[in-house]
Amino acid sequence: MTPDHGSDRIPIGFDELLRRCRLAAGLTQAELAQRAGVGVRTVRDLERGRSSRPQRTTVELLATALALAGQDRADFMASARGQAGPVSETVAGVPVRRLPARGLGLPDPGELIGRDRDVAELAAMMTERPQLARGVVSLVGLAGVGKTGLALKVAQRVADEFPGGVSGIVMIEGSTEGDVLSAVAMVFGVGRASDLASRFSDVPSLLLVDAVERAPGAAAEALNRLAETAPMLRVLATGRHPVGLPGERVRPVTPLEVPPVDAPAELAVLTEYPAVALLLARLRQIRPEPPRPDEVLALVELVRRLGGLPLAIELASAHGRVLDLNEILDRYGNRVLDLGSPPVAREAVVTLRDAVAASYRLLEADERSALRRLSVLRNRWSVELAEAMLGGDPSSSAGSSPAGRAFPAPAGHVLPVAHPAPIGHSSPGWQAPSEGRSSAGGPGGDGDPVRVLDRLLALGLISSRGTGPLRFRLLDVVRDFAAERAAADGELAAIRGRHAAVFARLAARVAPDLAGGKLVEAVGLLDEVAGDLWTALAHSANDDPHTALRLAANLARWWRYRGRDVAGRQWLRRLLDDPRTADADPTARAWAQVGVAQLAQEHGAGPQELPAVEAALTAFQRLRDVPGELAARSVLCGLWTAVGGHDEARRHGEAALELATRTGRIRDMAVSQNNLTWHEIRIGDLRAARRRLAAVDRLAGECGEERLRVLARANLAEVARLEGRYADAVRQGRRVMAALADLGDPGHRRRVLGTVGLALAQDGRLDEAAAVLAELRARKTVGSGGRAAEPDSGRPTVDEAVPREDGICALIEASLAMQRGDREWAAEWFAAAAQSSAGSRDLRDVAEALVGLVASTDDPVARAVAVKSLDQVCREGGIVLLPRERALIGLVAFDQETVREE
Repeated sequence: MTPDHGSDRIPIGFDELLRRCRLAAGLTQAELAQRAGVGVRTVRDLERGRSSRPQRTTVELLATALALAGQDRADFMASARGQAGPVSETVAGVPVRRLPARGLGLPDPGELIGRDRDVAELAAMMTERPQLARGVVSLVGLAGVGKTGLALKVAQRVADEFPGGVSGIVMIEGSTEGDVLSAVAMVFGVGRASDLASRFSDVPSLLLVDAVERAPGAAAEALNRLAETAPMLRVLATGRHPVGLPGERVRPVTPLEVPPVDAPAELAVLTEYPAVALLLARLRQIRPEPPRPDEVLALVELVRRLGGLPLAIELASAHGRVLDLNEILDRYGNRVLDLGSPPVAREAVVTLRDAVAASYRLLEADERSALRRLSVLRNRWSVELAEAMLGGDPSSSAGSSPAGRAFPAPAGHVLPVAHPAPIGHSSPGWQAPSEGRSSAGGPGGDGDPVRVLDRLLALGLISSRGTGPLRFRLLDVVRDFAAERAAADGELAAIRGRHAAVFARLAARVAPDLAGGKLVEAVGLLDEVAGDLWTALAHSANDDPHTALRLAANLARWWRYRGRDVAGRQWLRRLLDDPRTADADPTARAWAQVGVAQLAQEHGAGPQELPAVEAALTAFQRLRDVPGELAARSVLCGLWTAVGGHDEARRHGEAALELATRTGRIRDMAVSQNNLTWHEIRIGDLRAARRRLAAVDRLAGECGEERLRVLARANLAEVARLEGRYADAVRQGRRVMAALADLGDPGHRRRVLGTVGLALAQDGRLDEAAAVLAELRARKTVGSGGRAAEPDSGRPTVDEAVPREDGICALIEASLAMQRGDREWAAEWFAAAAQSSAGSRDLRDVAEALVGLVASTDDPVARAVAVKSLDQVCREGGIVLLPRERALIGLVAFDQETVREE
């Protein structure tokens, strides 16, 4: 039995006792033999442990020759016979006999990193009273996961609770039940296996059995017999699979914890994760200097790729003598299975591939098939997702209609909301479809994936952490190995197709919640399976574009919420332009057309997708798809506004409101009222805007849409600012920001923060406005680098327009300068604000910036230029200036036609 970092064994049986007594007497083996009147070979064999049952006469002769008397002689005789003299003692309230130390001891486990909780829980399990059923606890897992080291540490922790002694054996291939029992007898100092029952009769003892998988039948039979004849004996076994005894308690040993993806790249923080701590500890043994700052990111990525497996970490760190961490990651990051022991090592495992293969061979055929199918899952997964992946025909998950999502037109500072549009299956949650359940002929065998998952979990091939549905995960090296086997067996393409179909169905089921009260939960779920979504999309875009189109259409709102509008639009446009999707389900194509326009709106490219949404509207009307028509009209409202078609935009908004009212869709009525609010602001009718927002609040309350109510109140704060009621705008805006933070909507919170900052500046509260300005800029800096990288879509990128935050920040700076009386500086900032907002969908921001530029510009020529620009923006945006704005620029009788003629 060898720990992770072993030391020599410490012999303490009769053989060692005899040797120590002889040396204490100052005798050689020949001299002791001569004194005792026995042969030299007899003494030699006894000290070497070759004679397991010496004759009583021989032992007495040896005791006399060694001048042993009293208790020493009694202990010497008892040790030779595997018996003990009585020594009163109590352990946990139970009278026991303390036996002299005997048998083969256990190696020192050395330092064990990251297993404190496991050691504590196992120690409590091994020492709990009353006695465990059968008293057998098995630690199972992959080779190199740290089973033996953990077992030795537990044995060391609980040694004082087992006065009968703590010893262990290592299983050897080809062993029989008799061999195992004889080995146990030897390490506990018993002459014959038949005497084990009396040896363990009334004294708690602990036996470690390492590497059960080498002779599983012999181990099971021997331990079963010991359990029946020695109830005071407890057994801690290790192996790649359980022993298989009734009442056995199985404890999977999982890899060490690795840093999550959002962990800061700071060495002081990263060392709190056991996988990192182990890698650094091993590196210190071969290189004294700590990792350089430029190696920290490689350190984190390396332990993630190694999956926290101690053996993998040991093998990788061994290369640290030649390679730095960046070089180790570059060389082995994508071929972890190739990591192997040094040539001089004598370990049975040569590479990580060998370690996994040994466990893979323990599986039945259907279990191997299941492991190969699960190998394409990238993130954590649930029983339902596993059930879908283990189904029969991969095409059985295909063919569902997408549950698309619509986004409304922007409304100045008015915050947009979305129409719900569940298409196809509308059952709640995200459970896998029933069609995906495994049949009797699938990997599940009996149709229940629980049996297979339980088997894989028992063997340590999958791990389970947490209590939520998405709690299962394949170990990284196991996933890589299983994927290799799937490719070698010609199954990988079909498995990936199955994977894409399953996640297309998952996205369709989650999509209805992306526009309702479950938005945060739905976004969180998609975030958790993001790796699988991207993988499914990348594969199906090439091999099954119809499935890819359905999947992408259902992800549009998630992409928008997470700021991935550019990448998402590229995927949708690529799929819509693919000739192979020309005959796709018309509903799926229509939702994809709506989605691509929604995403294009986010970076100022919405007008380019106007024909696509017009086609979608026609399709939805032909299909009598009410949710689809509402979504298309909502997007068209925004697109026509962006191109100056304000009457057409309002027509679509009012048509959406009429349709929602006629069909009794309360939430859609609220959405339409919210969208029409912008048109009231555009023509300067703020009272009408407030009335519409009051309707939104009422309707949202009726349908339980708290988020929609919060967004309506955010828009009301903007209306209050435009009316000049700055204190009310600040108060309302701050309440809304707190609510948006609770809802987990950072994008809308930033927009409301801009409203609050601008109101503070216009109200003369300079210090508060400056603080908001600093927060806006800090959030913009953090957000600019926070987007996750997406797979290469194969299409050129689209340049994003200047973020709205730049225009708002410039407006706040300009208002602050005006309050300080610095008109020249204010004019510079107003010009910058107008330029920053020029490419946005909301010309109301541009008009407000140009009003400020006119008011702060003293040069007549420059002022005239600004006035003409303002007039042009008002004409293009259909904007009517507010009385307060007209008064600010001194044009109480501001006549756009007159300015145009001039």
